[in-house]
Formats: sequence, C-alpha cells, structure tokens
Amino acid sequence: MARYTGPTAKIARRFSEPIFGPSKALNKKNYPPGQHGRGRRKKQSEYSVQLMEKQKVKYMYGVLEKYFENLFHKAAVLPGITGENLLGLLESRLDNVVYRLGIATTRRAARQLVSHRHVTVNGEVVNIPSYKLRPGDLVGVREKSKSLEAITTSLTVRNARQFSWLEWDGKDMVGKFINMPSRELIPEKITEQLIVELYSK
Repeated sequence: MARYTGPTAKIARRFSEPIFGPSKALNKKNYPPGQHGRGRRKKQSEYSVQLMEKQKVKYMYGVLEKYFENLFHKAAVLPGITGENLLGLLESRLDNVVYRLGIATTRRAARQLVSHRHVTVNGEVVNIPSYKLRPGDLVGVREKSKSLEAITTSLTVRNARQFSWLEWDGKDMVGKFINMPSRELIPEKITEQLIVELYSK
C-alpha cells in the first residue's frame, strides 16, 4: 500500500504548518528547511503558490498524487463547488474519520489502525484507509482492540476534538458519520480554490 514514509518535520517546516500533527520542529525552527531557509526567498509565482497548496493538502491527508488527481476529477463532476467537494471527499475517508473521532491522535496513526484491522464499519472489519464512508455509517473499534493502549490514550484527550458532522458513543467506542461536512466546519487552513485553479490549467 503506497504512502508517504519520509521525514515529517521537514515537510511541516516547508509549509510552516503542523501537517502531521503537533511538531516540536516548528517551535525550534520556524523557517523553511535547507541551506537558504533563513534567507530572503524570491517572490513565488502563481503556479508555485498553487502547487504548494496542493502538496500541502496531499501531505495533510496522507494521499499520493494519482489518487489525489482522481479524487479531484470526481469532485469536479459532483454538483456544487469543486474545491469544497474535494475536501468533503477527503474528509469522508475512513482513516480521516477515525482521526476526527479521536480514535487516533494523527491521520498517520489512524491509517495504521485501519490497515491493522482494528476498525469496523457497520460492524464489519474494514482495512482500507481510503474506504469512502456514507452518511449514517457507524465507525467503531474492533472488540478485541478496545483495550489497545494507543486507542485508549487517544480517546482520553478526544474532548479537544469534537465535530458536528460526527457522533461518538464512548461506552461502545462507536462513532457515526452523519454527513459530509460543509467547508466552514473543516478547521484546517486550506485555500482549495488554488488547487482548482492548478488543475484547471
């Protein structure tokens, strides 16, 4: 299963944002990596700004280029605004919902939990991180995985992350995907219009 496995701190510093979750590197070095990271950078071209935004979102959601491009084309044919549709499709991925529910502390950790068969959808084990959830789907922790330290530790701090398009039953460790979130409810700092402009060239 293809995924990005390179350094995370370097990527976070490139975008000056905690792409993979909280990063100490951003606190210590709040400038881009590389020999000229501290120097004055040339003015970025329009294309460069658009490309950087696309790369940022790819890293943020942990997807590769071909998948992202295919998802964009799916978003383009859906009714509504293409950029918002794209983010909605990314948000409805199983690994992202596992992260949003607080079952995992990062999307990377969520992807691993799904791949290792710790997560169920409507009572059935699903080990495909990119599985697309539909409104009403129930996402839970597999019975024999409920005592897993990584999951219990993450759930103790989940109160800091609650989203109106999700419901959570802490007793049964089951969450409900109510619907695809509207753009204003997605907290990440993303300018999706730049991505639309990039693919529209």
